[in-house]
Amino acid sequence: MSTLDAAVPAAQPSLAARFRLPTGPIQFLGFDRDYWQIWIRGSVLLAVTLGIYRFWLTTDTRQFLWSNTEVLGEPLEYTGTARELLIGFLIAVAILIPFYAFIFLLALSVEQLRELAGLVGFVLATLLGHFAVYRARRYRLTRTVFRGVRFHQTGSAWHYALKAVLWWTLVILTIGLAYPIAQARLERFKMRNTWLGNLQGRFEGSAASLFVRGLFMWLIVAGPLIASLVAIGAELDIATLRQLAENSSEEAFTRFIESRPALASALAFAVGAFTWAILIGILLYPVFQAMVLRWWTSGLRFGEMAASSTLRTGEVYVCYLRYVGWSIVFSTIGSIAVMVLIGAIASLLWATGLLQSQWLAESGEIILVIVPVALYVIFALGYAVIYQVKVRLGIWRAVANSAGLSNPATLESISSIGAPASAVGEGLADALNVGGF
Repeated sequence: MSTLDAAVPAAQPSLAARFRLPTGPIQFLGFDRDYWQIWIRGSVLLAVTLGIYRFWLTTDTRQFLWSNTEVLGEPLEYTGTARELLIGFLIAVAILIPFYAFIFLLALSVEQLRELAGLVGFVLATLLGHFAVYRARRYRLTRTVFRGVRFHQTGSAWHYALKAVLWWTLVILTIGLAYPIAQARLERFKMRNTWLGNLQGRFEGSAASLFVRGLFMWLIVAGPLIASLVAIGAELDIATLRQLAENSSEEAFTRFIESRPALASALAFAVGAFTWAILIGILLYPVFQAMVLRWWTSGLRFGEMAASSTLRTGEVYVCYLRYVGWSIVFSTIGSIAVMVLIGAIASLLWATGLLQSQWLAESGEIILVIVPVALYVIFALGYAVIYQVKVRLGIWRAVANSAGLSNPATLESISSIGAPASAVGEGLADALNVGGF
């Protein structure tokens, strides 16, 4: 028996285990170094072309993410082009010019309308922004192909925009308490209008489950802030508000607050609560993001096929910690390089006698403007590249590799329908700065 056992070769680890590759139904197989190359090259060209290269950078990014994401062993395909994005952007700018001209003329009109110009402009821009987000999603879906079958999206973008504005208004008024309901309703609208060929999608994530999971976090962040507002409201009445309005000078306002210790304490508490909300909100954001991503992924359905997620909060935290670490290293190395470069240039100018030259004296103001702007662009692009690689790519990989699928046989019966959508919606989202990947 021992001889026979010895003759049997030991089990060799699989290629996936050897290289720690994901083995689930959805896998992301891309490497960081390739993404570094895309974004470093793209950032340099962004600076050289004054931002025009972003259409090509966006296309390269999507092609990398899509082509390295495999579903049941087959990769997604992104068929959009940079030329489409550029033309869509130019058309969107042409559409927005009359819009901004209308707001400008409204601000110059009669006094009653002039006061409403800012509010009207904000409401219309918000509505248009959500319209653009929905249309941009339609464009991206129709440029996403799986097994030769194109995704597509139906539904009215204006209907979605109106719903989104109303729901987000409620979220703001409730200090975020209505967020789970808003997200669930908006995701249901988007997914029931999302198709993979002839297979309709839907969203079954429960607003109640997201509310219960996030309630404790909301109490930690917003609880002290709400308590401070209640305390301030308890100290204010009509007479007090009238006195505050009359004490328009800073000195009079200070004396008024000092005469009311309870109100001063409530205001101090509000400042502390606001600071606490910001700091604890930043610390807990990865927890919130992981929670929402798990909830969203687990709610996705296409026919009988259902998605699930085992995304861990620690995976999201690691992405942000890596970003912070790499940013510190980049800041340190960049600062040292700048100081060395300045010292070298100063030494060269001193050695050649140009440091006291008339030309340098005349060009000094221009140099003092150009150099800080150039340094700002370099450091801003550097942080953006690090964010894309360590956070955006890291979270994409974590979400994909932690996702599961049940009843994948549903995908065997799909057929291709739908046509590519216009890139104007994507261009509009880009022009309004509400676009995404």
